[in-house]
Amino acid sequence: MTRTLALVFSALIPVAAWAADGSLPADEGLIQPAGDRDLSEFLWTNRPIVVFADTPADPRFQQQIDMLQSGEAMLLERDVVVLTDTDPAARSALRTKLRPRGFQLVFVDKDGVVKLRKPFPWSVRELSRSIDKTPMREREIRERRQSN
Repeated sequence: MTRTLALVFSALIPVAAWAADGSLPADEGLIQPAGDRDLSEFLWTNRPIVVFADTPADPRFQQQIDMLQSGEAMLLERDVVVLTDTDPAARSALRTKLRPRGFQLVFVDKDGVVKLRKPFPWSVRELSRSIDKTPMREREIRERRQSN
């Protein structure tokens, strides 16, 4: 019985540590399918950028994903996670909440507030500037400077 409990606890401790950390697992990359994800999963930990399209073959969608991948380091530095939704028929929670029409890029800050909506692809440089202008990001930069 004692060995069984020890085994169960040893298996649960890493899971509890990950849940308490609140960050994304290391194996999940910058760009992830939206699926059944909800924006509340990212509150206070990440800045979701949601990219919608009616099909993955949309040239604007492909261009946006290429731009995001090329600037991955800049986005990860700003705690960005990119969610993609290319199936309007699925009626995902994100699609229901954000109500896109065709291609749309939506930037949501860590507090869950939509800060930007664009009906065309945006460069990582433009996105980074928009993120850096938010009060929350400005505070993060100030705190980082003070700790150094």
